[in-house]
Amino acid sequence: MTETPVGNSAPEFYTPQRALVMVAHPDDIEFGMAGTVARWTEAGSHVTFCLITDGAAGSDDPNLSRAQLAALRQDEQRAAAASLGVHDVIFLGHPDGMVVPSLELRRELVRVIRHVKPDTLVTMDPTVFFTANNTYINHPDHRYACQTVLDAVFPAAGNRKYFEELLDEGLEPHKVTYVYLLFTEKPTLHIDISAYFERKLDALMLHASQIPDREEIGKFIGEWDHEAGKAIGVQYAESFRVLKIN
Repeated sequence: MTETPVGNSAPEFYTPQRALVMVAHPDDIEFGMAGTVARWTEAGSHVTFCLITDGAAGSDDPNLSRAQLAALRQDEQRAAAASLGVHDVIFLGHPDGMVVPSLELRRELVRVIRHVKPDTLVTMDPTVFFTANNTYINHPDHRYACQTVLDAVFPAAGNRKYFEELLDEGLEPHKVTYVYLLFTEKPTLHIDISAYFERKLDALMLHASQIPDREEIGKFIGEWDHEAGKAIGVQYAESFRVLKIN
């Protein structure tokens, strides 16, 4: 049964009717929320993935061209999405490592939002430049792509005066109700994925060009999700900052 969100955030487990996840690269979603996606689809959510870049810079192998890697990563992403019960995967195909927050990209994202008509949209938190432990600079694609996603959500997707040419394509304005931010330093929601953790690892392992060792990634993700689980007293959880868009 779908729970109704209250106040300014969703309850611990709110099931969207239609969810759209928009991120920069293949495998970003599986790292951040594969367990939640599996819970949502099992509960009846219609989930769509939208990958903004082609993932073609995700290897230093000199024998693998960008075009070859992009094709491989599309196949991997489709397989991972299918394993989680996702209904559709959209690839925008922007060059990996070269995203800028342009009006052209914003228009593309508005087009997708108006087409999919999600009540809930998930993207990364673009305000994170560095991790709290000072060991990672957030990838510029993450910051620029997801900043543009938020710019597309509000006000453009819901206002017919933005990108009026989309009306000629039959794409009427659509207002998103909830935005979930992944990889945030300020979570307001933790979702229990203890029963879905192995499915998360299974989905990650389908990105074989990126993740060769299940034991190693299991240890890394296990520590990460176990730490999140402590916030709600469970073994494993995934964390989000939830925005309610008025």
